[in-house]
Amino acid sequence: MLYLIPTILAPETSETVLPSQIKEAITRTDYYFVENLRTARRFISDLKIGKVIDNLHFFELTKDTSISEVRKYFDAVPRGQNIGIMSEAGCPGVADPGALAVKVAHQLGVKVMPLVGPSSILLALMASGFSGQSFIFHGYLPIDKIERSKKIKALENESKKEQTQIFMETPFRNNSFLEDLLNICQPTTLLCIACNVTGSDEMIQTKTIADWKNKKPDLHKKPTMFLIG
Repeated sequence: MLYLIPTILAPETSETVLPSQIKEAITRTDYYFVENLRTARRFISDLKIGKVIDNLHFFELTKDTSISEVRKYFDAVPRGQNIGIMSEAGCPGVADPGALAVKVAHQLGVKVMPLVGPSSILLALMASGFSGQSFIFHGYLPIDKIERSKKIKALENESKKEQTQIFMETPFRNNSFLEDLLNICQPTTLLCIACNVTGSDEMIQTKTIADWKNKKPDLHKKPTMFLIG
């Protein structure tokens, strides 16, 4: 069995956002494909389910991992043993490299079981008030100022077709990114900012660009999703 194991989005929230089936899956699993070894080990340890971390086996799965490497990972797991995938993005396979392992699992005839857990993309979309019938997640926008400006204008135009545009930025660049959005988008365009989703200081608000200009939030080093609708 290949378990797609969601992790928490905000610290100290496992008791409130993770269903019991995730702990049960981890209890039955000793082999893991993980995006970040340190956070995966800490996540399992913090669940306090009695797993001895040093007895577990971890394989690093990043955006640079090749499909041949993933196949070697599967070959290294003893027959009959479960495998778990843990992502830095909350839900494996959604905007993260876990999809590659899932692809190989299907090729090998390994049963894939997605588990329920928090997704910042979907939670932000649900709370935005924008269209959930048609939406697209772009991930990170270009860093180059000119290319970024063109992309933002294009996304703003697409949003007028009732298609929600979802994107993000590296947390330490959030404030400068917000400035770009406020300077480039039209005053009447609606922007949803979903910051620290599921955290104790969660903020999800939808306002016009003009209204955001009057009261800009401090998003520095806070995981944030941006949506235009």
